[in-house]
Amino acid sequence: MALSSLRLHRTLSSLSTLHTVLPILYSSPPPPISSTQSWTLIQSRPFGSLYGRKGGVTSSGSLSWIFGKTQSLGLRRWRNMAFLATAEVCDTNTALLGSGDLRVLPPIFQMYGQSRAFSGPISTVKVFEDNVLIRELLETRGEGRVLVIDGGGSMRCALVGGNLGQLAQNMGWAGIVINGCIRDVDEINGCDIGVRALASHPMKSNKRGHGDKHVPINIAGTLIREGEWLCADSDGILISTSELSI
Repeated sequence: MALSSLRLHRTLSSLSTLHTVLPILYSSPPPPISSTQSWTLIQSRPFGSLYGRKGGVTSSGSLSWIFGKTQSLGLRRWRNMAFLATAEVCDTNTALLGSGDLRVLPPIFQMYGQSRAFSGPISTVKVFEDNVLIRELLETRGEGRVLVIDGGGSMRCALVGGNLGQLAQNMGWAGIVINGCIRDVDEINGCDIGVRALASHPMKSNKRGHGDKHVPINIAGTLIREGEWLCADSDGILISTSELSI
């Protein structure tokens, strides 16, 4: 059996060690394999140091022909290869767009962070000029999720800064989408995550702990629920009831 493409998903075994099953798309068909061969590609690194760095890759079965036994791999480059283009998803899923199972966020967001394309299951939080709950969520294991923050569209302070951007990277979040502002733009642009926000603002937010986590939110007329799927690239941001495919 020959495969023209193979997409593998990240799994997490523990807080101390992250085992990443890297997503890979082949530009040409790989060699034939049998059903008994293993196609697992695993990177084992201390959890806090994996994202944004390069590391040795070990492979099993016939995947070893891709990298060899000692070749290193830039994780961000390979992660981004596996993301679907939002324009192509829209072109091939018109029925889902019509039913509302696939939604397009209005083009109101600016792009920040090193990852111009990212995707993952959504975790939601609703706050207003207060980022305590945002920090609480980003301190948990991201496992490739995207944090979507409904900040009420406030342009009076920043909800995410450089420290939270670095925290999100270290904890394994794929990205952050903020209906509000960020600050420390240069620091966030140095983080290996994707960030979308309305604008930047130099003032910090309040620290009262008000808001709600894991609740349905509405951003610019688009309903977003906990556990739905987000896909973002240079063309825009899509929200889907399930993981996107073509």
